[in-house]
Amino acid sequence: MMRRVVLILVPYLWLLALFLVPFAIVLKISLSDIELSIPPYTPQLDLSEGWEGIKAFFAALDFENFVFLTEDDLYWKAYLSSLQIAVISTVLTLLVGYPMAYAMARAPNHWRPTLLMLVILPFWTSFLIRVYSWMGILSTEGYLNQLLLSLGLISEPLLILNTNVAVYIGIIYTYLPFMILPIYSALERMDDSLLEAAEDLGCSRLTAFWLVTLPLSKNGIIAGCFLVFIPVMGEFVIPSLLGGSQTLMIGKVLFEEFFNNLDWPVASAVAVILLLILIIPIVLFQRNQQKTREAER
Repeated sequence: MMRRVVLILVPYLWLLALFLVPFAIVLKISLSDIELSIPPYTPQLDLSEGWEGIKAFFAALDFENFVFLTEDDLYWKAYLSSLQIAVISTVLTLLVGYPMAYAMARAPNHWRPTLLMLVILPFWTSFLIRVYSWMGILSTEGYLNQLLLSLGLISEPLLILNTNVAVYIGIIYTYLPFMILPIYSALERMDDSLLEAAEDLGCSRLTAFWLVTLPLSKNGIIAGCFLVFIPVMGEFVIPSLLGGSQTLMIGKVLFEEFFNNLDWPVASAVAVILLLILIIPIVLFQRNQQKTREAER
């Protein structure tokens, strides 16, 4: 009995220490006011004043920062822009990742571990280094423009870096493994005899793919889309390095409020709303995973 309680208690303590407590701190800061002090917000809880100090502390909290977010169009435009970029990036990543996962699942058995290792291989390199490498590839003097100029396909360098196109390229490259792996896992477990039965019943290969393969890989597609969409919504590094000043995403706004403007209360309010927005796909993802586990039993 004691072992069972410990096994259940450990993940809840982990969740409490690394999610609920930090979220409570951020929520408290979002209800505070900016102040030229260290830390740069008020009120501060002073337990030396006893119960009166606690009451004064909670009385000073307000929702003015959340009201401010609704009044300044920068923030809701950043949320909408992040949502648009996340949706488009997820769709593009799916279009690129599904054929790769399908080819891996249909490859000979002795080739699959090698192909799987090649998909995972980028994780062995620092995320920042991989993003910086795309700056060298996509710049006007970069390798891509040099290649296109040498082949005579363009007469002058293309402006790719510091545009949304560069952001999409960076996101697709970075998050492609998160799309490939769950789809590959779903396709790899599929019974090939189902395709043979469909073809015996008169289906072409394309029809058999549409009626058999695609529905059976649905759970992998859903999981891959969530694994890409959720982190891309709050992405900061890729739009900052590849998108430049013209790319508006909520992650960049959050960073600027925290470190450039030192407005921790507004930044915390931005973070709280972002988390509330992401709760919906996170819950849907968890339900999809639960249904997948139940279907496998």
